[in-house]
Amino acid sequence: MTGRIVWWATLAIIAVVTTALQLDMQSRRTPQLASAVPAPLRSHAQTRIVRSALAGEDATLAVREAERLVQRRPLPAESLILLATAQAKAGQMEAAARTIQIAGQRGWREPVAQEAVLRLALAAGDKPEAARRYAALFLNGQTPDALLEELGRLVLDEPGGPGQQTVTAIVVGGERWHAAFLRRGAQVMPPKAFSAITVASQEKGARFDCAMLDQAVLAVTRRDADAGAQLQQAAADCPPARS
Repeated sequence: MTGRIVWWATLAIIAVVTTALQLDMQSRRTPQLASAVPAPLRSHAQTRIVRSALAGEDATLAVREAERLVQRRPLPAESLILLATAQAKAGQMEAAARTIQIAGQRGWREPVAQEAVLRLALAAGDKPEAARRYAALFLNGQTPDALLEELGRLVLDEPGGPGQQTVTAIVVGGERWHAAFLRRGAQVMPPKAFSAITVASQEKGARFDCAMLDQAVLAVTRRDADAGAQLQQAAADCPPARS
């Protein structure tokens, strides 16, 4: 009799755990189910709990729930994003900056993640990290031009500053950047910042396609005549034989 009771109790426990795990998975599509998942078994549901806490006024609760999420799901990029967001909400800017630095080593590709980290980096005064995230957004064709224009004004605002220096280093370090940089950068980056980065990149050894550089001059000049004149010098120094 005792053995049968233990058996049925075991089955009941398994059923409860299985149901909880199914609810946890379902919470990805149905956020309302997150609170129904027992706290010790929350994984995906914990993400929803954190987002709910971030939408509320209790910053301490948001940090506590975000830390719990990172403990349970340390690998997904979203976990660190939410933790950094919660830390910033609670005014823990140094902690948020450290979280950003750790997160930045993962090379996230998701646009939403990149934008979130970029904004947090700006809030923490980390312009180089913000510029790296801007570069990742820039290379992603799904990033809206309007967003790149908005963020470019924030990241590349300081002439010769850390934002421009970081983007210059990225352009110099990767030829795969060049075509997209000239074509899209002339349209979405602040004109003067784009011209300064282009000139600095060329001085540091970047080899641009001369025809594309000429097109960039025209595009920038339409937006800002002074920036176009600055970029014209880079085009004049572009060897005709280069392609």
